[in-house]
Amino acid sequence: MQEEIVNRVAQSKLITFNLEDYYPVGNRMLLDIKDWLYEGFILKEKEFRAHVAQHDWSQYHNAYVAMHCSTDAIVPGWAYLLLSMNLSPFAKKIVQGSLVDLETLLYQSILDTIDYTEFQDKSVIIKGCTKRAVPPNAYIILAAKLQPVAKSVMYGEACSAVPLYKRK
Repeated sequence: MQEEIVNRVAQSKLITFNLEDYYPVGNRMLLDIKDWLYEGFILKEKEFRAHVAQHDWSQYHNAYVAMHCSTDAIVPGWAYLLLSMNLSPFAKKIVQGSLVDLETLLYQSILDTIDYTEFQDKSVIIKGCTKRAVPPNAYIILAAKLQPVAKSVMYGEACSAVPLYKRK
């Protein structure tokens, strides 16, 4: 007689936390201001303001926008503030930095709103494989949120999880 195959992973009390489930849907756009600078390095206020005035800001409608300068130019803080004020009527979220910085900020905002009491005294696996680009800092933020409440925190998949934390 053949033994029945039992899926112990499915029967376990492990909770899988998949950061991809919290991925905010929407276009990500990078606004690089290097072409708005003289020779890509020097911000001339009059010319910069002319670029801002002529730019089509509506293209950022409902987008998540990261503003940056891809050259080593020293950009005064007011320039990014001016850009953000022109973006804010259109964009969902604006950040000064890279697209990774933008993703991290989006996840920070989302992870700050979750009620972690459902993970109280539970064993939690932070799912490692995703189809979408989840920034590394999102995993760090999540681990910090789970550690005070979870009985244990692991990383990976249920069949091959790496233990990270176990309450004593």
